[in-house]
Amino acid sequence: MRTRVLRLLRRPWTAAVAAVALVVSVLVAMPASGAAAAACRVDYTVDAWAGGYTARVRVTNLGPSVSDWRLTWTYTGDQQVTSAWNATVTQTGASVVAVDAGWNGALSTGGTAEFGVQGTWRSADPVPDDFALNGASCGGDGGTPPTTPSPTTTPPTTPSPTTTPPTTPPATTAPPSAECGDAVICSGFEDQAGPEPSGDWRFTAPDCQGTGTVAVDPAVAHGGGSSLRVDGRAGYCNHAFVTHAADLSSVGPVMYVRMWVRHTTALPVSHVTFVSMPDSAQGGRALRVGGQNGALQWNRESDDATLPAQSPAGVALSRPLPTDGWQCLRFAVDTSVGHLDTWLGDEQVPGLHADGVPTQDVDQQWLARAAAPRPTALRLGWESYATGDDILWFDDVAVGSAPIGC
Repeated sequence: MRTRVLRLLRRPWTAAVAAVALVVSVLVAMPASGAAAAACRVDYTVDAWAGGYTARVRVTNLGPSVSDWRLTWTYTGDQQVTSAWNATVTQTGASVVAVDAGWNGALSTGGTAEFGVQGTWRSADPVPDDFALNGASCGGDGGTPPTTPSPTTTPPTTPSPTTTPPTTPPATTAPPSAECGDAVICSGFEDQAGPEPSGDWRFTAPDCQGTGTVAVDPAVAHGGGSSLRVDGRAGYCNHAFVTHAADLSSVGPVMYVRMWVRHTTALPVSHVTFVSMPDSAQGGRALRVGGQNGALQWNRESDDATLPAQSPAGVALSRPLPTDGWQCLRFAVDTSVGHLDTWLGDEQVPGLHADGVPTQDVDQQWLARAAAPRPTALRLGWESYATGDDILWFDDVAVGSAPIGC
């Protein structure tokens, strides 16, 4: 017996854009005779606006455990996927294939995985209803179930354990571990002996030094008993950073960075930077993480390109960096093909994602440069190019060749 549930939620219209949210949940329970086939549930939640959309996809495995997964569906409108997170998503015509990201590939019975897609549409963007997990349909063929089920589709009086949904909600697929593992950099600043950065961390002012300062703070910490405090000052010649001694030239091919950041003043309209990585693909100029127009952004020093593009639509796809609390910031730099991903907590930020396919208002101007970045070092601190004083703390910093969680 197949049961399909479709729920429609609408958000209020705003003066700027009309957004709609659609949620489709498709559940199939296979009879005992079909227990060998995988069964699944898909929750597809889409936020749409004129010409674009993002969708959060949650797949629950109701069949036997699998070590990797492949979810397929078909768009019946003219949607085109432009980027994705927590899965590799490809589209051929109307057919879409999503493959696990590796770390979230194992799904036990009742286990779930979540990923997201971003895309465009022109005339129609209906919710797909033909999801299949590893080739087995999750149910829904557009038809109406018969009023009286035939004997071949009537479920047994006692449901088969392999197809019965769990009575308690299953835990989501575990994100990457917060442990450093074999990371090249793993620092909570607990080895600092005094107020001045020491050991592997050294003060630096990449271009010019002013009144900005950096110190070890024994009174504020995310974990342990100390952190790195940066008193950032506005104006171009107030650079204040610490550089870690590790050579990151061989980290990868994907470099994963995790840090906890706390700051006191909202990101300004003007451009600021708090992570700076010398990049051999730019002749040593920096690949930078900071803010502009009140939201997080990437900046490439050699041509001042930004990710996302600083249009209202692009900035809206980024996120502000919340103040007065520790925030987990993670990013991944693919040094072989130049892809970038950025997470604030466990949420991947759509506007801070570059996958090689130009997306209007996001990465079309960023991708104009062909060379993939190759960061060689990590610098934490503050530089402002106009207005923007801030006080920041950094703690529990890690850099390695494998994903590092919060």
